[in-house]
Parts: sequence; C-alpha cells; structure tokens
Amino acid sequence: MAIKIYRQFKNLIKKKFFLQTPDLLFINKKNKINSCMPNKIIKFGNKNKNKIFYVIKRTPGTGLFSNVLYVLNHLNIAIKKKYIPIVDMQNFTTIYNESKKIDGNQNAWEYYFENLSNYKLKDIYQSQKVIFTDNKYYSNFVYDLEKSKKLINLFQKKIKVKKDILRDFKFYKKKIDNEKVLGIHFRGTSYKRSPGHPFPSTKKQMGKIVDNFLKKKKFTKIFLATEEKDYLNFFIKRYGNKIIYLKDVYRSNKNDAFKIYPRKNHRYKLGREIILETMLMSATDYFIFVNSNVSSASIAFNINKRQKRVLIDNGNNSKNQFFAQWLWYFRKLLPDNLWGFKIKLKYI
Repeated sequence: MAIKIYRQFKNLIKKKFFLQTPDLLFINKKNKINSCMPNKIIKFGNKNKNKIFYVIKRTPGTGLFSNVLYVLNHLNIAIKKKYIPIVDMQNFTTIYNESKKIDGNQNAWEYYFENLSNYKLKDIYQSQKVIFTDNKYYSNFVYDLEKSKKLINLFQKKIKVKKDILRDFKFYKKKIDNEKVLGIHFRGTSYKRSPGHPFPSTKKQMGKIVDNFLKKKKFTKIFLATEEKDYLNFFIKRYGNKIIYLKDVYRSNKNDAFKIYPRKNHRYKLGREIILETMLMSATDYFIFVNSNVSSASIAFNINKRQKRVLIDNGNNSKNQFFAQWLWYFRKLLPDNLWGFKIKLKYI
C-alpha cells in the first residue's frame, strides 16, 4: 500500500513540475498495422513484390522540426538500403494530429510536407515487403541538422513544403523584401527548463545584443519569432514599428500550447506557424538565435544565401530533470561575473 501511494505521489510531482510529452488528441486502436514489430519485413498483400517499403513512424513525437530531423535520419537509411520511404503519421499519431481530417488528410506529415514517394499508404499496406522503424533515436543519428551537409542536402531536395504554406510564406515575405532585416528566434517557455538543452537568452541579454546590432548595422526591420507572449511585448515596447511578427501565432507565458485547445485546428496550426516563422527567419539578412531544431531548420532552408548567422552561446542546462527546472531562473538573477549569463556570440 505504501509503495502504491509513493508511486502515485511521484507521478503527481512529475506531472505537476516536470516537462512532459504532450498528450495525443486521440490514440489509434490496435490493428494489424500499428501492432507490427519494427525492423522486420512484414507481408500485407501481394502487390509490389520486387520493392521494399520503409515506413518511418514516430509516435507521439516531439517538436515539428525534431520530427523532421528524425525522418531525415531514417530517409538516409532508406536511400542507402534502396528502400522506398514513406512517413506514416496517420496510423502512428503525433502531437500535431487532429481528430478530424485536414484538407482530406489524416497523415500529420502530409499536413505540412509532400509524400516522400509516389506511393500512398493504402498501396503500401497491400504490399509484400514492408519494414517499420521503431521510435528510437539512435546514438549514430545526426542531432544537429546544420552540422550535417548530407542531411541538409536531403532536407533541401526531399522535404517539400506544401504549396498552401509556400503561398503564405511568399505573402509574408513581401513585408521584409527591400528591407534590411534582423531575424531573431527568441525561445522561451519550456526551453528554459529542458534538461540538457541550450539555455535560452534572457531579455537583458537580448536587449543589449539587438541594440548593438541596430546601432552598428542599421537594420530597418526586426523579424521576431517567439512562442512567449511576454517576449513579444518586450520587443514591441522597446523597438516599436521596427518589429515584424506573425500576429496569428499562438503565444503564451506558460508551457500550454499542447495542453489547451483555444481555436479550431489548433495543433495543426501550431505546426504550420512554426514552419512559416522558420522560413521567414531563413530569409532575413542576419539571424540571431540559440541552438534548437528550429534554428537548425532555418539554416538548412538557406533561403537568403548571403545571410549572416549569430549564435548566442549560454551553455547547456543540467541533464538532471530536477535541477533543470530552476537552473535558468537562478542563473538569470546572478551577475555575469558570478555564474550569470554572459553575452557570448559566435558567427557561424
């Protein structure tokens, strides 16, 4: 009885204070597809006897560009082994899946990106040779997209953003064309508490950095991407009409983007919005950021090929789940000569 109470208390503390993978909106019922063992050839039917299909799945997954990086690593395997790749985020749901179809599609990958092959899921699940990936992120996988020329090449050639998203990107890009634009990715909310991840910058740091760049480089506009409402308000108050940002993006001062559902197709929109912001950051003249999968994807898009990139290096958070919850907040209060955050910039 005591052990049961202890476990319940431990789970309550974890749920209350530690970062958790968001819940799925729905879970697929067990069927022949999602019950299959990974890394083994499965026969579903008699079609395509001379082809081996490689089903890339990740459930529940994490951030959108973390999922993209996972897909790229498996796409690299598929190409080496001459398998035909396809991403199945329909039978293996992610945190971005909606309970209803988006543009007639239940596959969350194809909400945002084109199919990796000319085959549809229904064709593959009638074929003779199908291999499923598992959910593991292998130790030999690439963890930083911008550091792998091979995966950047795959990203640019194989990951095709849907036409409706590209159309909106072109519309928003007109606002920064003919301007000298400083792009900023200002991470907040959950990133302050993520074990082992790079520490995000503080408002004090970011204000000093941006002031200095505005003075030296004479930028006419600042494109800001941030998920934290307080950070957006800070920039608007400090820089006024120099600020450009996507107004419909969901922002909060809490880590609640996947915990609440404030608008129609909310989770789908979260993924769509981060793609648009990432592409727009890639189109700016200078890009200031802390390392993340989003900044890596922005660099990989390489839309403005003359872009200068500036990394804010605050070091990494503790890998200990408990210490990681408060360490950023503690160091934020300290002077920079007493273990507080110093301004360290790296041009990459």
